[in-house]
Amino acid sequence: MVYCLENGKLGRIISVIQILVRVIMETVEKIQQQISENPILLYMKGSPKLPNCGFSAQASQALMSCGEEFAYVDILQNPDIRSELPKYADWPTFPQLWVDGELVGGCDIIMEMVQQGELQAIVKESVAKRTK
Repeated sequence: MVYCLENGKLGRIISVIQILVRVIMETVEKIQQQISENPILLYMKGSPKLPNCGFSAQASQALMSCGEEFAYVDILQNPDIRSELPKYADWPTFPQLWVDGELVGGCDIIMEMVQQGELQAIVKESVAKRTK
């Protein structure tokens, strides 16, 4: 491997890499904090009232039909989270539903759970834990 040391280029490259690593770590910490502070959290495109894709619309409607409050993060307004969450979660797509710190899944799983009555059950269980 050949390193170019002229004009301090190696030092600048190392500095840029350190900054990028710090930004990624801060983003991961932000994701972890959001997940830990919000028992029911939907990462989506847009907002529940104004979703920006059909999958996010379906997922947020399914959650709203459970009748409980939930938090959401608009990944279109948070490009750092949009780029890092798929790696953190090992789940490549959005929306992503997290309940009690665990990834539930994306739109297809959410819709399947609604049809089987499972989504309502885990949402109610999560709310019950908070009100004890």
